[in-house]
Amino acid sequence: MEEPGFWEDPEKSTKIVQLAKNLKDTVQTYKDLEQQYEDIGVMIEMGNEENDPSLVPEVEEMLNQFKAKLEDMRINTLLSGEYDNDNAILKLNAGAGGTESCDWCGMLYRMFCRWAEKKGFSLEVLDYLDGEEAGIKSVTVQINGPNAFGYLKSEKGVHRLVRISPFNAAGKRQTSFVSCDVMPDIEEDLDVEVNDEDLRIDTYRSSGAGGQHINKTSSAIRITHLPTGIVVQCQNERSQFQNKDKAMQMLKAKLYMLKQQENAEKLSGIRGDVTEIGWGNQIRSYVLQPYTMVKDHRTNAETGNVGSVLDGSLDQFMYAYLRWLSTGAKSGESSAE
Repeated sequence: MEEPGFWEDPEKSTKIVQLAKNLKDTVQTYKDLEQQYEDIGVMIEMGNEENDPSLVPEVEEMLNQFKAKLEDMRINTLLSGEYDNDNAILKLNAGAGGTESCDWCGMLYRMFCRWAEKKGFSLEVLDYLDGEEAGIKSVTVQINGPNAFGYLKSEKGVHRLVRISPFNAAGKRQTSFVSCDVMPDIEEDLDVEVNDEDLRIDTYRSSGAGGQHINKTSSAIRITHLPTGIVVQCQNERSQFQNKDKAMQMLKAKLYMLKQQENAEKLSGIRGDVTEIGWGNQIRSYVLQPYTMVKDHRTNAETGNVGSVLDGSLDQFMYAYLRWLSTGAKSGESSAE
């Protein structure tokens, strides 16, 4: 930072400043843990010397806090993927089931927004399509924060809801599905070849909230990559050109990640993700009736506190997924049911 001309390139200097901050924070977290560990040792010695059992609850509380912080730091060491530190682009699509699935999509969108808020991350809606009667048909949101992609990659797949539908007059239990796709917001120019003849580019009028301008002009962009069927959309930026640039960036990132996945599958001999939004393909189930439970079918992590999960408490599932990735998942093993 002290080099002459360091601040002349704002983009480069900002990245280096952020990197330095992250490294300092990591070192400080380690030092804080060291100090906590020493403090716990001192408290235990005091209790033994004075034969004072009243210190036991205080030591137990200190130890629990230490364990929680140590686990957080350990999980961060698992976020070592090439793009784990990047911002994330998350897309939700309602599956078959009409209004019920759209409502479930809206519930999931709120869940991820609440999770991001708890992390102190910022959100930017890139594309939004309301359900016909209620909820959301599809939404694409960019979540900005340290390791956003590293955490959210655990959410890629089909999410299943079982409940008594408020839209069903007969009060019957109903199952709904929503697909979640997650990719890193890769800012650098990726070496991905995209031929113009492979693209279909459509413009349309924005449908989400965004003031008078966004709803009066056909500035939203939808790009379809014909060979793969990948569709990306952006309506957030003010101009059609900006939306096209962002959509192309998203398409290149998606194609790059797809290529990496194919290469990994060839090396390991494992089957790729099933993308159909329906029975048998869910990564996680959220059951509200006849009992309450959220269960991840890859890691077997589960909790009965569905309300807390839907309010954004996703860390236990994300952490379990990262641990699973670092062990059995890499060798193609799975505990999925």
